[in-house]
Amino acid sequence: MATKKRALITGVTGQDGSYLAELLLSKGYEVHGVKRRSSSFNTQRVDHIYQDSHVDNANFRLHFGDMTDSTNLIRIVAEVQPDEIYNLAAQSHVQVSFETAEYTSNADGTGTVRLLEAIRLLGLEKKTKFYQASTSEMFGLTEDNAPLNELSRFYPRSPYGAAKLYAHWITVNYRESYGIFASSGILFNHESPRRGETFVTRKVVRAAARIKAGQEKCLYLGNLDAIRDWGHAKDYVEGMWRILQHSEADDFVLATGVAITVREFVEKVFARLDVQISWSGSGIDEIAKDQNGNVVIRIDPAYFRPTEVPFLLGDATKARTKLGWEPVYTVDMLIDEMVEAELSTLK
Repeated sequence: MATKKRALITGVTGQDGSYLAELLLSKGYEVHGVKRRSSSFNTQRVDHIYQDSHVDNANFRLHFGDMTDSTNLIRIVAEVQPDEIYNLAAQSHVQVSFETAEYTSNADGTGTVRLLEAIRLLGLEKKTKFYQASTSEMFGLTEDNAPLNELSRFYPRSPYGAAKLYAHWITVNYRESYGIFASSGILFNHESPRRGETFVTRKVVRAAARIKAGQEKCLYLGNLDAIRDWGHAKDYVEGMWRILQHSEADDFVLATGVAITVREFVEKVFARLDVQISWSGSGIDEIAKDQNGNVVIRIDPAYFRPTEVPFLLGDATKARTKLGWEPVYTVDMLIDEMVEAELSTLK
């Protein structure tokens, strides 16, 4: 009887972690997840797959841990002896990273070193494959509006992007220095109904649905002209898995190759809810009204970043040709699913 592959996922209670756990369980893995200790329940995204540790042969287990605690991470890796580690844990909110720059650097940057060192110190270089969740925010300020691939220049514009860039290059360094199968997925924006409420896509969908239902009056946003390549998290966790099944450790961009502005995303969401909006004014005084003349969108300068990233469009040619990865969801399909989920919640 073949032994089950064993995976360890940091950040398992997040959007990506929960989808990845589902995917790996469907492929017959034994999945171990790392979650931070909290005085309130924070496992809503994985409650449906949780198995009590007292159950024999439980395939999904949770461990308390934190990316800022070396000894804790070493203990978990030593205990689990994983075949694959997916490092998804991070302080991942770009705007918040400006306010928590030191913590973001510690968790997102140095946290990656802690896991790689755990693999090395425990002598797991030949056993354990490592996946690093890199991000399109590492590209930051682009020179032109050309699609971005693995060879494009990095120019991060936030503490989050800078911390992730360090984590990305330290992953390359450990791959080349110690022979660890250490790969990175440079993922462009990916969303879902499980996205946190403070991220712009979920924020827009949630507010629009509540405005439609008469439970909220106005949505406040920042830069409407930022251009992003948006896909579905389900497609991207499939890419993560494929990256670690590839014959060689490497770095791969995952993206849809289609980008729209935040403004266009907002318009699509309101249109999906049969709310027609019209824009007027300019700059921070710009507003949007619905068909009844109610102001439903205003600009709040607090939501502008100190340094903006105006354009992010990915080129996933390498992933398509080497991994056979192709996104299934379009941005319209993504919006449909997010809106339906929000409406169900309201009901």
